[in-house]
Amino acid sequence: MAAADSRTWFPALALGVSLLKCLFINAYHSTDFEVHRNWLAITHSLPVSRWYHENSSVWTLDYPPLFAWFQWSLSHVAQHFDSNMLRVENLDYVSPGAVLFQRLSVVFTDGVFIYGARECCRCVQEPKEQRDVLSRPSFVLAVLLLWNFGLLVVDHLHFQYNGFLFGVLLLSLAKHLQHRHLQGALLFSILLNLKHIYLYMAPAYGVYLLRSYCFTQDHRDGSVGWRSFRPLRLLALGSIVTSVCALSFGPFIAMGQLPQVLSRLFPFKRGLCHAYWAPNFWSLYNVLDKSLASLGVRLNLLEEAELPRASMTGGLVQEFNHAVLPSVTPSVTLVCSLLSILPALLSLWGGPWGPRGPWGPPAFLRVLLICSLGSFLFGWHVHEKAVLLAILPLSILAVQNREDAGTFLVLTTTGHYSLFPLIFTPAEFPIKVLLMLMFTIYSFTALRKLHSGQGRLLCPLESAYLLGLIAVAITCEVVFPLSPWQQRLPFLPLLVTSVYCSVGVCHSFLRLYVSLLRPQEKPKQL
Repeated sequence: MAAADSRTWFPALALGVSLLKCLFINAYHSTDFEVHRNWLAITHSLPVSRWYHENSSVWTLDYPPLFAWFQWSLSHVAQHFDSNMLRVENLDYVSPGAVLFQRLSVVFTDGVFIYGARECCRCVQEPKEQRDVLSRPSFVLAVLLLWNFGLLVVDHLHFQYNGFLFGVLLLSLAKHLQHRHLQGALLFSILLNLKHIYLYMAPAYGVYLLRSYCFTQDHRDGSVGWRSFRPLRLLALGSIVTSVCALSFGPFIAMGQLPQVLSRLFPFKRGLCHAYWAPNFWSLYNVLDKSLASLGVRLNLLEEAELPRASMTGGLVQEFNHAVLPSVTPSVTLVCSLLSILPALLSLWGGPWGPRGPWGPPAFLRVLLICSLGSFLFGWHVHEKAVLLAILPLSILAVQNREDAGTFLVLTTTGHYSLFPLIFTPAEFPIKVLLMLMFTIYSFTALRKLHSGQGRLLCPLESAYLLGLIAVAITCEVVFPLSPWQQRLPFLPLLVTSVYCSVGVCHSFLRLYVSLLRPQEKPKQL
């Protein structure tokens, strides 16, 4: 367990990052600022029966009901800052009071994230030999979580409430690492009803809980002891999930609005890719389709007039068809996502390193990460910010295992850089560059020192790939805006960023699979 003297340095880390967040109050914010202001207005000004029907703004309420109630609770504080921000008809409303409240609401609700990070640090196994505080796994983990670059720019510049949500996730993970499975299941059920993107992780949770909690014994080879099944434990888990979902969706079911709520939560008409392509498999698929179409025109195999014109590269949220390769439907992405995570789920269920074996908790975390990345790589209409679902939990493994530390460095560097296009204003350019450099340099130096003497974290090819990000950054952020191509091909920097980073994310996914299926060393107990 983490040393007791974390009582001195952890509050200092938390206070320092909280003060830094306050410096961003008047910085750039994205359209997500108006999204959440509108949700505050909807939940405060309208009856519950109209929450998921209101559409006077394009930013309709599309999060699960528990998050709507979270916005409702915030709105009662917001009225003391600026009551005009709570009027539904005040579209695109911005005032100093509204900005101050919304920024501070993210900072204060990040207290849940700070608490979750603290609990995860307590689960980290410290080395027996005495180290200075800065070199301890718990300290490194605290920095990697609290000062995470992606979370800082997405929440406190771009504007969202991911810290609050990730705090619930970290608390859930900590409870499972402490073998408090019912508490962990309750927290994850609450999380799913706050933001349904965490469904990505649900298969890992389901298999792990069924295997490690409902079955109480294993055979000597680590396989499940079928006679040890405890139906009352399954009933307890089912009761927790059902109760939370009933509390969340029950009022809307009673009003006959469940189909309307679900249509908001799963809007399949938005298309395969977001306006800015997430760095996943489909970005590579799209580029391959564009390349084949261009080659077909040059070889007179295709008529240019019959091809879709810039439908995928126009920066719009819409459905589109591929020119050469088969067009992708939501059902195809679902099948691809399930197939990508199936081997991991099977290994967690029946592998020799089962949930109660020496690789149990690390195996659960790796499978959870594989589920997150598999859905990110092959999912429908994935946002680039979803890469954080893998980056933050991977921090826990990175401070305990050398192989996972290498995967962390590849994934965080590419995943974080893929978020650069979200912050495109000149004033914030030095902020994002400085923050990412600080976090990246610290990650490399701290993890190398933590795992010194155990071999290198990255192979030469991986190091060369990450260094290539410097060339990509200079080209896209400095050279391209000054070139004549900016007017003709405005989407090109986003395309290059997405495609280059998708290679690193795919590689990280494969590295995680190798670590899961062929563990090279006995991991430290979590």
